[in-house]
Amino acid sequence: MSHTYSIPQFLRLRELDERNCPPFQKRLHVTTDCIKRLSLEKELDGHTGCVNCLEWDSQGRKLASASDDFLVIIWDPFTYRKLQTIQTGHHGNIFSVKFMPETNGETIVTGAGDHEVRVHNVVCKETTRVCTCHAGRVKRLGTAPAMNDVFWSAAEDGLIRQFDLRLPHSCLRNEQTVLIDLRTYSGDAIEAKCLAVNPIKTELLAVGANDPYIRIYDRRMIRLVKSSTASSSIYEDNVPPGCVQHFVPGHIACRRKSTESDLHEYSATYVAFGPNGNELLVNLGSEQIYLFDITTNMTSLLVRLTNDNRELKEPLKGYCNGIHSSSSYLSSKNKPTLPEHINALKLGGNSFFEKECYSVAIRIYNQAIAEYPDSSVLYSNRAAAYMKREWCGDTYAALRDCITALNYDPNNVKAYFRMTRCLFDLAWYEEAKLTLNSFKQQFPSHAKLLACRALERDILAKLDSPDEIMDDSGELDYASDISLKESEWREKAKDYHLRFYGHCNTTTDIKEANFFGSDGDFIVAGSDDGSIFFWDRKTTNNIRILKGDSSIVNCVQPHPTCCLLATSGIEHRIRLWSPRSQ
Repeated sequence: MSHTYSIPQFLRLRELDERNCPPFQKRLHVTTDCIKRLSLEKELDGHTGCVNCLEWDSQGRKLASASDDFLVIIWDPFTYRKLQTIQTGHHGNIFSVKFMPETNGETIVTGAGDHEVRVHNVVCKETTRVCTCHAGRVKRLGTAPAMNDVFWSAAEDGLIRQFDLRLPHSCLRNEQTVLIDLRTYSGDAIEAKCLAVNPIKTELLAVGANDPYIRIYDRRMIRLVKSSTASSSIYEDNVPPGCVQHFVPGHIACRRKSTESDLHEYSATYVAFGPNGNELLVNLGSEQIYLFDITTNMTSLLVRLTNDNRELKEPLKGYCNGIHSSSSYLSSKNKPTLPEHINALKLGGNSFFEKECYSVAIRIYNQAIAEYPDSSVLYSNRAAAYMKREWCGDTYAALRDCITALNYDPNNVKAYFRMTRCLFDLAWYEEAKLTLNSFKQQFPSHAKLLACRALERDILAKLDSPDEIMDDSGELDYASDISLKESEWREKAKDYHLRFYGHCNTTTDIKEANFFGSDGDFIVAGSDDGSIFFWDRKTTNNIRILKGDSSIVNCVQPHPTCCLLATSGIEHRIRLWSPRSQ
């Protein structure tokens, strides 16, 4: 089906052939126009505390909400009626609620700040199982499609537990319910904050913690073990080689002299797999939102090794050594002549760059690259805007753009010089020196330019400073706190594919970010300023901001089939958002 069809044409095609129904529904589930027309449909009142979690059933016929008031309320989202109020028995704030799949909404599971996981029969109005195994607040529960008897919990005791409702359960310490013990590899300070199950490859489990690293485990390879006590500091290693992959934004992985306490500045507040199962969305506390492609092998360009050695990854390594091949695959695809409308976008971005409106310039370059991704100059120009704006992660993003620009055109002199400047700004001084030497050899006519000589002086001054010599000696400060396995996993961590910024995520550790639309074409997240942010996934540009709470928006849960969004936060009410007529 062509994406150029109008809505009336789609309707006509659906009438002619029922096979056009699923593509029609997916194509028009959520559109840019729908998001621009989103407005408040209804406020649902019933809780007397902050609403910490929302959950649609698989058909989207019911909405569950859970709160600091220890209640779960089941709503009809279309009539706005309370279908049921469940006294959960928790005596701590409820942080997660899940419908068990394939139970027609009759079984729900809750996890709370009282360290308990509880299973409830909605029809009988009773709690059928109470699990007190965790020694920390239970922050998130996970279920897998078509599995109506198994679920997982993530808690601040560092444990991911697996529960099987078909088996009798005892909370004694010899019960084998521990799937992952993060403390085994990352020390006693590690806390599990969130988890998600891949909807397509349900064997894959993503775990976020109070550090910037996201871990994806293949649970088929892991055997369940008993709990270990933190006081004994003896943990059972049940994670075999090859069953875990780490992910981290590259600019965090390459930070110099990072201590474990530095890494705990960050906390993954939410993880979500995309509809196709190939992408992972991460809302990183004190940072931004990142989308990882779990099918690629793209590692960070700059890696700090356990012994504090530094490693450059290809193709950056080739540029640094002056031996990069100019016959790359992308160079054959480079299109130096831009179509008229793309050139107009480029000129518009350049104009805003000259006016020092760097964010606007970046938005325009984003649009141009999304429509025409095979042009070296567009990446080089966006890199320049990133370098001038200097938001968190911008310098590293500029470095990535410079390398992409050079892959398309190895003779892009501006991209080569900007790449060197990025290495310097990231405090990789020795690598900056080597890259500058390669730049001077490849572009001798630029070697005596003022900018080149000034950068060379700055690099040499940093390399000669006592602080630089001292910083380059010794091991990483956190090396003694984590296992050798964890160090090796972190060194092989994959880098992000896309990033989304503008929201604020510093106050709460349950703030969500989600895919919006059947194909995940949009990203939605809450914010500490009470706003709901929407981004276009393809361009990464923000396309809408709505006021969703008087304080903080934590929960953003899209309906599975309709253009309907449920949100909640510090206020005691749930809000439903849908497109309004023009």
